Amino acid sequence: MKKMGMKMEDLEGAREVIIRFDEKELIIDNPSVSLMNVMGQETYQIEGKAREVELEYEVEIPDEDIEMVANSANVSKEDAKAALEECKGDLAEAIMKLNS
Repeated sequence: MKKMGMKMEDLEGAREVIIRFDEKELIIDNPSVSLMNVMGQETYQIEGKAREVELEYEVEIPDEDIEMVANSANVSKEDAKAALEECKGDLAEAIMKLNS
C-alpha cells in the first residue's frame, strides 16, 4: 500500500461520531475509526452501531416576517405566525399555504 501512496491508520480513543442532517443526527457511540490517506486525499472509515436522533428546534420568527405574511395572505398575525412556525420560517411557503 505504501508503494501506491496509500497509508492507513486506526484512530484510537474516538468516543463518538455524529453525522448531522437538517432534521436528524446519526450518532455512533464507541466507534472504530480508520483514516486512509491516498495521495493526499483523506478518507475516514467508521464502524459501529448508529442511532438516529430527530432534531427538534424552535425557529425564531421576526415580527416583520409575521406582519409581511399576514398582509400578503390577508390573515391575522396569529394565523401568519402559526403558518411560519409550521413552514420553519419560510415566508413564501407560509404565504402559499395560507392562500391555498
